[in-house]
Amino acid sequence: MKKTLLTVATAMATLVVAAQPAATDTVPAIALSEVEVLGTRASENTPVAFTSMNGKQIAAVNHGLDLPFLLTMTPSVITTSDAGAGVGYTSMRVRGTDATRINITVNDIPQNDAESHSIYWVNTPDFASSVRDIQVQRGAGTSTNGSGAFGGSVNMRTQGFSRDAYAEVTGSYGSYNTNKETLRVGTGLLHDHWAVEARLSHIGSDGYRDRASSELVSYFAQLGYFNGGTSLRFINYGGKEDTYHAWDGISRDDLENNRTYNPNGEIKHDGKVTGFYKDQKDIYRQIHYQLIWNQTFSPLWKLNVALHYTDGFGYYQEYKNARTLKEYGLEPVVTPFGTNKKASLVRKKCVDSGFGGGVFSLQYTGSKLAATLGGGINRYSNDHYGQVIWVENYTSLLAPDHEYYRNNGRKTDYNIYVKGNYVIVGGLSAYADLQYRHIGYRITGNNDKWDWTADPERLQALDIDEPFDFFNPKAGLNWQINAKNRVYASFAVAQKEPTRNNYTDGLFLKHPTSEKLYDWEAGYEFRSGRFSAGANFYYMNYKDQLVLNGKINEIGELMAENVPNSYRMGVELMAGFRFTDWLRWDVNATFSRNRIKDYVGYVSDYDADTWDDMWTQTEIHAGNTTIAFSPSVTVGSVIALDYKGFTALFQSQYVSRQYLDNFERKEDSLDPYFVNNLDLAYTFNLPHVRSITVGATIYNLFDEKYETNGYSMTSALYPGGSKENKYTLYSDPRFYPMAGINALGHITFRF
Repeated sequence: MKKTLLTVATAMATLVVAAQPAATDTVPAIALSEVEVLGTRASENTPVAFTSMNGKQIAAVNHGLDLPFLLTMTPSVITTSDAGAGVGYTSMRVRGTDATRINITVNDIPQNDAESHSIYWVNTPDFASSVRDIQVQRGAGTSTNGSGAFGGSVNMRTQGFSRDAYAEVTGSYGSYNTNKETLRVGTGLLHDHWAVEARLSHIGSDGYRDRASSELVSYFAQLGYFNGGTSLRFINYGGKEDTYHAWDGISRDDLENNRTYNPNGEIKHDGKVTGFYKDQKDIYRQIHYQLIWNQTFSPLWKLNVALHYTDGFGYYQEYKNARTLKEYGLEPVVTPFGTNKKASLVRKKCVDSGFGGGVFSLQYTGSKLAATLGGGINRYSNDHYGQVIWVENYTSLLAPDHEYYRNNGRKTDYNIYVKGNYVIVGGLSAYADLQYRHIGYRITGNNDKWDWTADPERLQALDIDEPFDFFNPKAGLNWQINAKNRVYASFAVAQKEPTRNNYTDGLFLKHPTSEKLYDWEAGYEFRSGRFSAGANFYYMNYKDQLVLNGKINEIGELMAENVPNSYRMGVELMAGFRFTDWLRWDVNATFSRNRIKDYVGYVSDYDADTWDDMWTQTEIHAGNTTIAFSPSVTVGSVIALDYKGFTALFQSQYVSRQYLDNFERKEDSLDPYFVNNLDLAYTFNLPHVRSITVGATIYNLFDEKYETNGYSMTSALYPGGSKENKYTLYSDPRFYPMAGINALGHITFRF
């Protein structure tokens, strides 16, 4: 596949170059495309904490790893990878908040899945190659569109149009057979009004962990029309992923003795692993359509209107050992030796979703007042259904694609906001941002979980119809003391509805409630010609935050519950020093305290002799504890050299201990880690080529053994199996190991 893509890329690049005159060394963007209004973006006068990356900074680290890993060096960001090599299923946390609370937008259009509230970067691989810039907001930030707006946001703009024709071919190859091939082409401005650009990408990797392979393809295409203050763009991008599961972690013993082990796909007989199912895979395709109109009416007024639709379909298959057949609507297996109510089988879980709507923002920019009126309305529908495609030694008739459950989730989400920045006097300005958001969420059908508490027993019935209405005010002050010094302070309220899993994995008759965040931020920035520094203080106070507390529902599934009071507080420090025109050092550090007040957790009870699950639990009043996956210290450092075509980046990140649950026990935690990456590249020119860049990146330069993710499996153990005896907590956590030292070589041809 990758050879085919590279051949096509080279041919297309040759055609584009042959049809156009030689280009200059730089490719200016069409000025008309800059009328674009992003209503959810923060500016230098907005009193919120944010970090921006431009296209050059993104390209410098975009050699094959997923987009979250390109943001690792931004303050308070931590990344994870199931496969251990940064390709496939990856995720990020901001200030300890997980992916369901980080809102992602592209051109102001929401990207988070409306039900899970997460974004699966594997569905749109190499999207970073089509991104102009990225802004990461920490905390509640500004009003935005989407279901994940609660504690952090990532706002991306897709690439602008080039005035001149161009072609670019990039290839990478390295450890674990990780490879990336990308072609980008553009026509330049045609007939003073039109432009077309496209990208085609392939990424593949065997993964660090056993069988944790990924085969990813994606594309991006845009057509633009420009006329005076008007720009109209049609954007179409999408991808398809074929990824072997690495969803389960490994034990501490395996970390020491079999670090790359992947338990997914195990085939067991008599309790022993006899092989692995080759099709234990996740396969999904996702296609995005965007139609964006930007209009400049005058120097004072600008408008952005965007329509969008996302079509998604996919499934995953998995081998399940010794499953109870009636839970899948199947008859027992009859053999000469008796009737078996259990058998191993392969199940296939499918989703078929559609997400569409529109967003807008109208911007006014006067001498004292800059204001935006914006909002959006979106509609989502997703069919969830499961099939059994094979049963071991099955003696009854098995219909092709035997379906055993089906349900549908539907969600309507609309919001409207108005925000403004008013210059009171001199450099002192006041900021206000008011948003109203309504959500209607309905789930109907049968869940995939067997309800053995029902009479008669059956699949769990879903009949959820929940409305939510949120008012999210934000306000702050910004004082630009002089050209070098700025201080700011803000207060914001953010509210968020539960995710699909909070309902389907919760109690059958009691639904979770929404979460609320009160976010206080204050900061100082200093900027001069060679030195910049800043400090941002934050206090994020949560009401009814949903956390996994070990409690199980009626059928033994782990569930999240609302915790009445919790908070995150800390300081984010940033500094940058340019020693010369070609050498710069940037460093950031976050020191935080992340606590649940009066935490009550639950652990399952086990008999010490038989280890039979008794479906009973011990309630533990743990008091004031650290929130899971919330390190108290993170430090990032980048030393960048750019001298006469030679560039070098030395990246370092330190992350302190992270607990896997909220009991704050060292046995259930990720050890601190300190990881370094080195990227070296050289750019030179040849006849008929704008430039060629060759380089190599060494990840985990000093071969640190570390883990960035895991989960707790704590239980209560009673000596002698008697509940009258004092219990002890037994820990058996699972971990996702990251790769040791590994490398990627890369080369880019620009025509």
